[in-house]
Amino acid sequence: MDKNRIIHQVSDSAFKKYGRILNGCDTTELLRKMQDTVLPEDVIYVPSVEEFEKLSIAEDFKESVFGGLPVQIGYCNGNNTMLNAVEYHRSSEINIAVTDLILLLGSQQDIKEDYTYDTANIEAFLVPAGTMIECYATTLHYAPCNADETGFRCVVVLPKDTNTDLDKPLNKTDEDRLLFAKNKWLIGHKDSGLEEKGAFIGLVGENISLK
Repeated sequence: MDKNRIIHQVSDSAFKKYGRILNGCDTTELLRKMQDTVLPEDVIYVPSVEEFEKLSIAEDFKESVFGGLPVQIGYCNGNNTMLNAVEYHRSSEINIAVTDLILLLGSQQDIKEDYTYDTANIEAFLVPAGTMIECYATTLHYAPCNADETGFRCVVVLPKDTNTDLDKPLNKTDEDRLLFAKNKWLIGHKDSGLEEKGAFIGLVGENISLK
Protein backbone atom coordinates (compact mmCIF):
# COMPACT_ATOMS: atom_id res chain seq x y z
CA MET A 1 0.00 0.00 0.00
CA ASP A 2 1.20 3.53 -0.77
CA LYS A 3 2.63 4.63 2.58
CA ASN A 4 2.36 8.30 1.57
CA ARG A 5 -1.40 8.21 1.05
CA ILE A 6 -3.64 9.01 3.99
CA ILE A 7 -6.35 6.41 4.55
CA HIS A 8 -9.24 8.10 6.34
CA GLN A 9 -11.92 6.27 8.31
CA VAL A 10 -15.51 6.63 7.08
CA SER A 11 -16.27 7.82 10.61
CA ASP A 12 -13.98 10.83 10.02
CA SER A 13 -15.47 14.24 9.24
CA ALA A 14 -13.66 14.13 5.87
CA PHE A 15 -16.24 11.59 4.68
CA LYS A 16 -19.24 13.84 5.29
CA LYS A 17 -19.07 15.53 1.88
CA TYR A 18 -19.10 12.12 0.18
CA GLY A 19 -21.69 10.22 2.20
CA ARG A 20 -22.80 8.97 5.59
CA ILE A 21 -22.88 5.84 7.71
CA LEU A 22 -26.33 4.19 7.83
CA ASN A 23 -27.76 2.34 10.79
CA GLY A 24 -31.10 0.75 11.54
CA CYS A 25 -31.22 -2.05 8.95
CA ASP A 26 -30.59 -5.64 10.00
CA THR A 27 -27.94 -6.78 7.52
CA THR A 28 -27.22 -10.13 9.24
CA GLU A 29 -28.87 -12.43 6.69
CA LEU A 30 -27.57 -10.48 3.70
CA LEU A 31 -24.01 -10.55 5.03
CA ARG A 32 -24.31 -14.29 5.66
CA LYS A 33 -25.43 -14.95 2.09
CA MET A 34 -22.58 -12.81 0.78
CA GLN A 35 -20.12 -15.31 2.23
CA ASP A 36 -21.22 -17.73 -0.53
CA THR A 37 -20.45 -15.31 -3.38
CA VAL A 38 -17.37 -15.70 -5.53
CA LEU A 39 -14.10 -13.94 -4.70
CA PRO A 40 -12.10 -13.81 -7.94
CA GLU A 41 -8.49 -12.77 -8.45
CA ASP A 42 -9.69 -9.70 -10.40
CA VAL A 43 -13.04 -7.88 -9.88
CA ILE A 44 -16.59 -9.03 -10.53
CA TYR A 45 -19.69 -6.85 -10.36
CA VAL A 46 -23.18 -8.35 -10.36
CA PRO A 47 -25.89 -5.63 -10.41
CA SER A 48 -28.81 -7.76 -9.23
CA VAL A 49 -29.11 -11.00 -7.25
CA GLU A 50 -32.65 -12.34 -7.04
CA GLU A 51 -31.97 -14.21 -3.80
CA PHE A 52 -30.85 -10.98 -2.11
CA GLU A 53 -33.85 -9.07 -3.39
CA LYS A 54 -36.24 -11.54 -1.74
CA LEU A 55 -34.86 -10.77 1.73
CA SER A 56 -36.83 -8.54 4.09
CA ILE A 57 -34.05 -5.94 4.01
CA ALA A 58 -34.87 -5.28 0.35
CA GLU A 59 -38.14 -3.66 1.41
CA ASP A 60 -36.23 -1.48 3.89
CA PHE A 61 -33.94 -0.30 1.10
CA LYS A 62 -36.90 0.43 -1.17
CA GLU A 63 -39.16 2.22 1.28
CA SER A 64 -36.77 3.87 3.71
CA VAL A 65 -33.48 4.42 1.90
CA PHE A 66 -34.68 5.09 -1.68
CA GLY A 67 -38.06 6.63 -0.89
CA GLY A 68 -40.23 4.00 -2.58
CA LEU A 69 -38.17 3.47 -5.73
CA PRO A 70 -37.60 -0.10 -6.97
CA VAL A 71 -34.08 -1.22 -6.08
CA GLN A 72 -31.54 -3.83 -7.08
CA ILE A 73 -29.18 -5.56 -4.68
CA GLY A 74 -25.96 -6.94 -6.05
CA TYR A 75 -22.30 -7.11 -5.17
CA CYS A 76 -18.77 -6.18 -6.16
CA ASN A 77 -16.10 -8.68 -5.07
CA GLY A 78 -12.50 -9.42 -5.85
CA ASN A 79 -8.99 -8.08 -5.62
CA ASN A 80 -8.08 -4.57 -6.67
CA THR A 81 -5.45 -1.97 -5.79
CA MET A 82 -5.95 0.58 -8.60
CA LEU A 83 -8.24 3.55 -9.21
CA ASN A 84 -8.65 2.94 -13.01
CA ALA A 85 -11.79 5.10 -13.35
CA VAL A 86 -14.40 7.14 -11.52
CA GLU A 87 -18.15 6.98 -11.99
CA TYR A 88 -21.22 8.72 -10.67
CA HIS A 89 -24.99 8.22 -10.74
CA ARG A 90 -28.07 10.42 -10.52
CA SER A 91 -28.79 8.67 -7.25
CA SER A 92 -27.09 7.63 -4.04
CA GLU A 93 -25.41 4.24 -3.85
CA ILE A 94 -25.53 2.02 -0.77
CA ASN A 95 -22.46 -0.06 0.03
CA ILE A 96 -22.19 -2.66 2.78
CA ALA A 97 -18.64 -3.79 3.51
CA VAL A 98 -18.68 -7.55 4.04
CA THR A 99 -14.92 -7.41 4.57
CA ASP A 100 -12.71 -4.44 5.35
CA LEU A 101 -12.25 -2.48 2.13
CA ILE A 102 -10.97 0.87 0.88
CA LEU A 103 -12.92 3.29 -1.31
CA LEU A 104 -11.21 5.92 -3.48
CA LEU A 105 -13.60 8.89 -3.63
CA GLY A 106 -13.87 12.32 -5.23
CA SER A 107 -16.45 15.02 -5.95
CA GLN A 108 -18.36 15.52 -9.19
CA GLN A 109 -18.01 19.25 -8.63
CA ASP A 110 -14.27 18.94 -9.38
CA ILE A 111 -14.84 17.62 -12.92
CA LYS A 112 -13.63 20.25 -15.40
CA GLU A 113 -15.74 21.75 -18.19
CA ASP A 114 -14.07 19.40 -20.68
CA TYR A 115 -15.03 16.45 -18.42
CA THR A 116 -11.48 15.73 -17.30
CA TYR A 117 -10.75 15.07 -13.65
CA ASP A 118 -7.46 15.35 -11.76
CA THR A 119 -6.78 12.22 -9.70
CA ALA A 120 -4.85 14.35 -7.19
CA ASN A 121 -8.28 15.22 -5.76
CA ILE A 122 -9.03 11.60 -4.80
CA GLU A 123 -9.25 10.66 -1.12
CA ALA A 124 -9.10 7.14 0.36
CA PHE A 125 -11.45 5.80 3.06
CA LEU A 126 -11.35 2.55 5.01
CA VAL A 127 -14.79 0.96 5.42
CA PRO A 128 -14.71 -1.64 8.21
CA ALA A 129 -16.45 -4.98 7.75
CA GLY A 130 -20.14 -4.79 8.63
CA THR A 131 -20.43 -1.05 7.95
CA MET A 132 -23.23 0.24 5.69
CA ILE A 133 -22.71 3.60 3.99
CA GLU A 134 -24.56 5.86 1.59
CA CYS A 135 -22.40 7.46 -1.12
CA TYR A 136 -24.15 10.56 -2.43
CA ALA A 137 -25.01 11.00 -6.11
CA THR A 138 -22.22 13.56 -6.57
CA THR A 139 -19.57 11.23 -5.13
CA LEU A 140 -17.10 9.86 -7.65
CA HIS A 141 -16.22 6.23 -6.96
CA TYR A 142 -15.39 2.95 -8.66
CA ALA A 143 -14.52 -0.59 -7.58
CA PRO A 144 -13.37 -0.94 -3.97
CA CYS A 145 -9.73 -1.68 -3.19
CA ASN A 146 -8.25 -4.33 -0.93
CA ALA A 147 -7.63 -3.44 2.69
CA ASP A 148 -5.36 -6.52 2.93
CA GLU A 149 -4.21 -9.44 0.80
CA THR A 150 -7.43 -11.44 1.22
CA GLY A 151 -9.55 -9.38 -1.22
CA PHE A 152 -12.90 -7.70 -0.62
CA ARG A 153 -16.63 -8.36 -0.71
CA CYS A 154 -19.10 -5.48 -0.95
CA VAL A 155 -22.90 -5.33 -1.26
CA VAL A 156 -24.08 -2.69 -3.76
CA VAL A 157 -27.65 -1.32 -3.66
CA LEU A 158 -28.90 1.05 -6.36
CA PRO A 159 -32.14 2.01 -8.13
CA LYS A 160 -33.32 -0.81 -10.39
CA ASP A 161 -31.53 -1.19 -13.77
CA THR A 162 -28.57 1.00 -12.79
CA ASN A 163 -25.30 -0.18 -14.40
CA THR A 164 -27.14 -2.33 -16.94
CA ASP A 165 -26.72 -2.01 -20.71
CA LEU A 166 -28.12 1.07 -22.45
CA ASP A 167 -31.15 0.48 -24.68
CA LYS A 168 -29.63 2.50 -27.50
CA PRO A 169 -26.41 4.41 -28.20
CA LEU A 170 -26.40 8.15 -27.64
CA ASN A 171 -24.73 10.92 -29.57
CA LYS A 172 -21.34 11.21 -27.91
CA THR A 173 -21.44 14.91 -27.16
CA ASP A 174 -21.12 16.85 -23.91
CA GLU A 175 -21.87 14.76 -20.80
CA ASP A 176 -23.36 11.97 -22.93
CA ARG A 177 -19.77 11.01 -23.79
CA LEU A 178 -19.46 9.74 -20.23
CA LEU A 179 -22.64 7.62 -20.21
CA PHE A 180 -21.30 4.07 -20.02
CA ALA A 181 -24.43 2.22 -18.84
CA LYS A 182 -27.86 3.10 -17.46
CA ASN A 183 -27.49 5.72 -14.71
CA LYS A 184 -23.69 5.37 -14.92
CA TRP A 185 -21.41 8.19 -16.08
CA LEU A 186 -17.77 7.10 -16.20
CA ILE A 187 -14.37 8.71 -16.70
CA GLY A 188 -11.53 6.27 -17.31
CA HIS A 189 -7.75 6.49 -17.00
CA LYS A 190 -5.60 5.93 -20.07
CA ASP A 191 -3.83 3.02 -18.34
CA SER A 192 -7.05 1.23 -17.34
CA GLY A 193 -7.84 -0.53 -20.64
CA LEU A 194 -11.39 0.86 -20.49
CA GLU A 195 -10.97 2.80 -23.74
CA GLU A 196 -11.29 -0.51 -25.60
CA LYS A 197 -14.75 -0.88 -24.03
CA GLY A 198 -15.85 2.54 -25.24
CA ALA A 199 -15.20 4.50 -22.06
CA PHE A 200 -14.43 8.22 -22.10
CA ILE A 201 -10.79 8.69 -21.08
CA GLY A 202 -10.43 11.83 -19.03
CA LEU A 203 -8.61 11.09 -15.77
CA VAL A 204 -5.57 13.33 -15.53
CA GLY A 205 -2.62 12.37 -13.33
CA GLU A 206 -1.54 9.06 -11.87
CA ASN A 207 -3.67 5.97 -11.91
CA ILE A 208 -3.64 5.73 -8.11
CA SER A 209 -2.29 2.48 -6.70
CA LEU A 210 -2.67 1.23 -3.12
CA LYS A 211 -0.05 -1.49 -3.51
